[in-house]
Amino acid sequence: MNCKPYIRAHADELLESLAALVRIPSVEGVPEEHAPFGREPARALHETLALCEKLGFRTGNMDDRVGWCEYGEGEEMVAVLGHLDVVPAGDGWTETEPFSGEIKNGRIYGRGTMDDKGPMVAAIYALAALKDAGFAPSKRIRLLFGTNEETGCGDMSWYVSHGGELPVYGFTPDGEYPIINGEKGILNGTYSRKLHQTGDYRLTKFEGGAASNISPAYAAAELQCPADAAAKISADKVTITPIEGGIRVEAEGIAVHGSTPEQGENAIGRLAQALNQLPLTGELGDCIAFVAERIGMEVHGESLGLAMRDELSGPLTLNLGVAKFEQETLSLVFSVRYPVTLKYERVYPRLLRGFTLGGFTETEMTHAAAIYMPPESELIRRLSKVYEEQTGEKAELKSIGGGTYAKSMPNLVAFGPIFPGDEVREHKPDEYMEIERVLQNAEIIAAAMYELAK
Repeated sequence: MNCKPYIRAHADELLESLAALVRIPSVEGVPEEHAPFGREPARALHETLALCEKLGFRTGNMDDRVGWCEYGEGEEMVAVLGHLDVVPAGDGWTETEPFSGEIKNGRIYGRGTMDDKGPMVAAIYALAALKDAGFAPSKRIRLLFGTNEETGCGDMSWYVSHGGELPVYGFTPDGEYPIINGEKGILNGTYSRKLHQTGDYRLTKFEGGAASNISPAYAAAELQCPADAAAKISADKVTITPIEGGIRVEAEGIAVHGSTPEQGENAIGRLAQALNQLPLTGELGDCIAFVAERIGMEVHGESLGLAMRDELSGPLTLNLGVAKFEQETLSLVFSVRYPVTLKYERVYPRLLRGFTLGGFTETEMTHAAAIYMPPESELIRRLSKVYEEQTGEKAELKSIGGGTYAKSMPNLVAFGPIFPGDEVREHKPDEYMEIERVLQNAEIIAAAMYELAK
């Protein structure tokens, strides 16, 4: 079934719908009535469901956490899952404002264009193309819209635990092409240490980062200290400024997705290493030395005893995403991604022991187990057929460190939206998606829904 003519004819409408959705800054906020993950994620959900109704689809809204639209009849259902929430804008935007939805140079810019509003708007118009062509599926096709993927996936866990219908199989366009059949396990947590400071150097501020799954581009600290302290620090991409009674130290990094920290430079780790050049004493000295020497700029947790890997998915990664010093307590928020064949019981005790030895206490921890779907499975075979027919390229299977909705229910994999060789802009400044890639995704998603539901 050829859906390309419909998608190309409605390209302007698709892009206008996407731009309107990008202009909603749907970062998790304070829970409110009818907005369990904050006002803006709920607004993005309502906007999306209104678009689906305008295009003639049945819709549903489960407690403003998860919404869906549906087409076709049948007892069984196949699903496409995506999310409407986004990570914070972060620093370093130069092309456009973070929530502009601006189109220029053949691209649409803004937080969420690639992750994951762009692919889900493409999915909506892909479903509209199937409907326009008169496709009569043997299974219902449901698009599920989540609002909490970036900060815990509490949306889909709520959907499953409150009787949401499960698909026979499906996919999420929130990863990469060709097909991601393995996803590393994820440990997201916070470790904190309260400091009783003594001596000539006292930390008054230490902050950096916005989320556990972003490697931070900026971090800063302030200390009350002797006037000659600035001369004791010598480091690239670090700036020291005198302030009243002390110094301000700022570190620059390169922001990347927290699942691939090796592609960036962690500003928090760089800041800690700079501070570690000072003659800090007591608990402050021990704490900063731990962060600088046991974490620092490392991305595989080597000095914490976490260096481990497998052949299917490569090495464990550790991203220190947020640091905050308040009420004399330094808190570190991180994300660990461990290989698909490793067990939680092997990884977590090492992580806990490493931070405990540094004097830190665990204050929060969430876990999503690794998943792996073998190449011979029905879903993999069908999606491979679609990808190869649509692109002319072989559907190579891969494993990733990023976590997607594929972990939220059985028989799901990540399929798209990023093509091999394309620049990955998700979670980075100047996030964008090429307009041609948005439309190609719509065409591939239409073909995949047809193949799974025919």
